Amino acid sequence: MSHRAGIDKPTLVPPTHQWLNATTGRIATCAHSWMTAVHWINHLAQKGLYTPTQTHGPKWGETTLAIAQEIARLKVCRPGIAYLMRKLKLSERTIQYHLTMLRETGLLVYRSKGTRIQGVGGQASVYERTIPTAFDTEHGIRTVGEGVQRRPVGIAETARKAIGKLAKKAARKTRRRPTRTRLSGRGRCTPMQWGTSRSSSTAGTHSPSEAKLASGDRQSAPKKNPNRGPRTLNKVGRRYQLARQLVSQVPWLRKASIPRIAWIVRHCADAGWTALEVQAIAEQETPILADEARRPSGLLAHRLGSLHLLYTTPERRKTALLAWQESRAQEKARHTGYDEHTGGPKSPAARRVMDEAFNAIRDRLAADCAPVDSSPMALEDLTREEIVDMRLDAMKNPSLIFLAIELGGERYARRLYTNRLVDQTLALENIANRRDTLANAF
Repeated sequence: MSHRAGIDKPTLVPPTHQWLNATTGRIATCAHSWMTAVHWINHLAQKGLYTPTQTHGPKWGETTLAIAQEIARLKVCRPGIAYLMRKLKLSERTIQYHLTMLRETGLLVYRSKGTRIQGVGGQASVYERTIPTAFDTEHGIRTVGEGVQRRPVGIAETARKAIGKLAKKAARKTRRRPTRTRLSGRGRCTPMQWGTSRSSSTAGTHSPSEAKLASGDRQSAPKKNPNRGPRTLNKVGRRYQLARQLVSQVPWLRKASIPRIAWIVRHCADAGWTALEVQAIAEQETPILADEARRPSGLLAHRLGSLHLLYTTPERRKTALLAWQESRAQEKARHTGYDEHTGGPKSPAARRVMDEAFNAIRDRLAADCAPVDSSPMALEDLTREEIVDMRLDAMKNPSLIFLAIELGGERYARRLYTNRLVDQTLALENIANRRDTLANAF
């Protein structure tokens, strides 16, 4: 394949010279001429004249040629790693290994190295397909121009045959052999012959020994130990167990996340605290109501703080627990809501009994009271200050207006309390009556 007696080894390019401004090669004029140089390196690798500098990873072979073919098809030489992985069904590390081999043999050089730009994403490296100087020297190729812009103008006569063979290989498409996994060391299960035969394919088949079956001497599965005790929790399991107990027992921790609570009480769980001890020490300053805990986990972390360094013994925790249980503030918090009037009983029968009792008390009080003069007062007997005070009282208590209407009539009430107050009170009474009527209808 050479116009000389021997084949030179390719000159390996160091990383500092794998850039367009530092390379000694020339830019390939077309994809076909570049693939010719790729097959020349492949021929040297098959002869053992090229060994990659990396001591691990794949070697030069069909995968390298397949990657080079995909690179040769690109108009802009920007072979992204993800693109080559998707096209060739290879791993990222394998693509990187073979791109390194193409660079160190002088077939690829960086025009710009890939990077990550904020807001844009990863940018693939831009390469230039180059032909190394060793290829031109090996085949006697004459060039004109300077630097990477050199162009071939001739070739040695003795190298035309070798270049022709390389060109034929470059024109063919290299196909990677798929990796096949051998299923069994034995032959095919299905016989390959067809047609009629006097001998059966199952003539040499023998039944296995009953001693080798699953129901023989060998047991199919280990038996469970019935005397096995409860599982012992490790450190993480103990933390989660304490967190679940706190979430289920403490009212203001009902909406908290169990993993977050487990992380907060990790020191307490490791020291052997109980859920009641954690609650007592967290509420020892002031009690916590469920409605006040907007962020239960943060509140628990703030209340506990570094108290696990103070209550280091069970005796100290027991003392704090007893003080919390006997505190008046905690007792008041536990009984909040029971001492206040909540609107009376909800049962209709209980409400009926309560109404009868109140009516009996009212009748008894009315019978004991002396009769009073129910005639309305004359407006002429009242001073201006008294009328103003009565109107202010009527604005606060509209029942005085109904009492005036009942005693002296609506005209008397309007003179005493003005038309505006009377009309407003009557309108509100009509709205309340209409609402009660609709409620009874439905």
